[in-house]
Amino acid sequence: MAKYYKIDFDPHTGVMRVGFGEPAQNDQICKDAYARLAEMVKSGELKGGELIKINGPASLPVACVIAHAVAHLYQAVGVFDPKLGKYVVAISHGDRYAIGDLID
Repeated sequence: MAKYYKIDFDPHTGVMRVGFGEPAQNDQICKDAYARLAEMVKSGELKGGELIKINGPASLPVACVIAHAVAHLYQAVGVFDPKLGKYVVAISHGDRYAIGDLID
């Protein structure tokens, strides 16, 4: 179980909730997030698809770990922007979503 960084996925909403766990430095947080993501893929919890939405706090290094992992599985990745109150498409490989699209 992840100790320094928490990641959970709700397949019904397509939202991945992320957040910090016990205090740690980014090197350990990245390793923890990577291990959790690998576990989620192996178990079939993260199967891939058209769109995943990510919501929660992340340092830049851990955000890169998450983006790299899900970009290989999903056609589009939206990241929640609290100022806009919407998800901003940050990665897009398909035709349905474009970079910068806003999603509720």
